Amino acid sequence: MPIELRQLRHFIAVAEEMHFGRAAARLHMTQPPLSQSIRALETDLGTPLFLRTSRSVSLTAAGLALLPESRRLLQQAEALPDMARRAAAGESGRLTVAFVSIADYSVLPQFLRRFGQSHPQVQIELREATSDVQWEDLAAGRIDLGLLIPPLPDKLADQLDYQPVLSEPLVVAAPDGLKALPARGPVSLAALAGQPLLVFPRRIAPSFHDAILSCFRQAGITPHIGQEAIQMQTIVALVSAGMGIALVPQSVSNLKRPGVTYRALREPAPMIETGFAWRRDNPSPVLQAFLKLLKRKY
Repeated sequence: MPIELRQLRHFIAVAEEMHFGRAAARLHMTQPPLSQSIRALETDLGTPLFLRTSRSVSLTAAGLALLPESRRLLQQAEALPDMARRAAAGESGRLTVAFVSIADYSVLPQFLRRFGQSHPQVQIELREATSDVQWEDLAAGRIDLGLLIPPLPDKLADQLDYQPVLSEPLVVAAPDGLKALPARGPVSLAALAGQPLLVFPRRIAPSFHDAILSCFRQAGITPHIGQEAIQMQTIVALVSAGMGIALVPQSVSNLKRPGVTYRALREPAPMIETGFAWRRDNPSPVLQAFLKLLKRKY
């Protein structure tokens, strides 16, 4: 038969008092039912827990081993209501968040810090992923939140909600000492026309890719695509290696890599948006708690 918590409370009281009469008084019950409860527990366990004489009560080896475990189980059982309340309120649990690499240099740290301060018992699982992967993971329920570059795919528009959190201009990332760069200040695309361009593949982030190429089209320039890479850190590393230039969101200039200079564009720069997306039908209380924080800020 399963052991009841009531039996463990009876066992602990007798073990601590080492006297059935005092233990019964402590439990606000009479001694015969207490003795019956202990005998039933010993029967269920298949071993005596107490050595009884007419003058004393002591624990057997099995009783000594059971006592700390019984206390632990009772403590856990007493914590269950509060644990359930906190989980229902989104104060504990797990939140799985995917993010594009550019968010690591802009809004992601501040959101994690704010939510971590207000919900310290929530475990946040982070996954770096491109926007196209995040759409699939959101649709499949593998992540709770995606921090990504819009737009949402049409096929998911009725399943997902989206909240923009940042809009920032593109800037130039160029190798140090590039002769095409002026000594200081903004740089024009015309001065960079002969440089290989390092970009994200269009299939990974179509709006980001198109915004970069539109800059050159509006300046009457057809850029030479030197390399494609799916991680912003890789693109900046390629710039550092002198393999070309890149147009990157302004926040990426927080990535201080040796050999890379960041400059504003002389021409009007396209704005790149980043935002959070989530499934409308996701019932997670932790997600709802995060969305409350998000809506207070935006």
